[in-house]
Amino acid sequence: MTLLQHSILNSTANSFGRILATMSLLTLGLVGCGGGGGGGGGGGGGTMTPIVSTVAAPVAPGTITEYAIPTGNAGPFLIAAGPDGNLWFAENSGGKIGKITTGGAFTEYAIPTSASFPFGIASGPDGNLWFTENGANRIGKITMSGTFTEYPIMTGSEGLSGISAGPDGNLWFTEENDNQIAKITTGGAFTEYAIPTNLSQPTGIAAGPDGNLWFTERGSNKIGKITTGGTITEYAVPTGNATPYGITAGPDGNLWFTEVGDNEIGKMTTSGTFTEYAIPTVNSGPLGIASGPDGNLWFTENSGNKIGKITTSGTFTEYVVPTGNATPFGIVAGPDGNLWFTETNGNKIGKITP
Repeated sequence: MTLLQHSILNSTANSFGRILATMSLLTLGLVGCGGGGGGGGGGGGGTMTPIVSTVAAPVAPGTITEYAIPTGNAGPFLIAAGPDGNLWFAENSGGKIGKITTGGAFTEYAIPTSASFPFGIASGPDGNLWFTENGANRIGKITMSGTFTEYPIMTGSEGLSGISAGPDGNLWFTEENDNQIAKITTGGAFTEYAIPTNLSQPTGIAAGPDGNLWFTERGSNKIGKITTGGTITEYAVPTGNATPYGITAGPDGNLWFTEVGDNEIGKMTTSGTFTEYAIPTVNSGPLGIASGPDGNLWFTENSGNKIGKITTSGTFTEYVVPTGNATPFGIVAGPDGNLWFTETNGNKIGKITP
């Protein structure tokens, strides 16, 4: 499975150099002085020795830093912040789960099952990372030390995509092919719930501020809500063929999602009221979206090769990814106050300062 099956791709953008700034502060301190001795004489002298310290200047908002993944053609998809203070990501083409520290050091772990094509990844309530195996029809778990456990789903070829921790202590995920929302306990027990609309192709999923799970239906152009008891409610997106994809809870108590089909960012209240905002860059292909530490929403422009920011009132700012045709995909807020994102074609992990 490739990213082409899940998004609108293939556009390039100009790149720009990263802005790095440092400053040196020179402090003069009295580090030693001599004292005079006996007799009638005394003398003293002091020496002034410079103490030099280097302090990093504040990084300009929108500064992007990129880190090349050691495995070639790893094809990173979605990314999550781990309980260990690192970022963890699914290497769809590489068949691995990757970890990157906030300093840029990588560790990669090969998934036991071949052709697993991992897609989504989320931090679980048990202190582990949980991920979907789109190719192997399994849910995987990896500990912080790299130990895997895999749980096969026995009901068909689900096309597993997004995954999110729920408020009930379970992991919830989407089954695109079987048109279901499912949950797995941390002990490995599954429950599946059929979506009322046929061929809805559920993709992204996120925990909402109301205690429910919210998901995108890119095939039926709807946003779905499922309670932890399994009751599903669906809301039609106003714009036809919007193709909703990624979704996240915003800092304003609403749900925010990407509309890859009509190049918009959508907002939805928990009662079902929609507002849509057109992205300035045409055919940008928005996919992933995350709530930032600055109170804004940040999203990837897969075809536009940019990282976008939208305020809760609808004002956009866009930043070009330095690597051309990087096809940024997943994005998440990191523990260091930055946003971290995957570059599927660029085979890199990117960091952007809010």
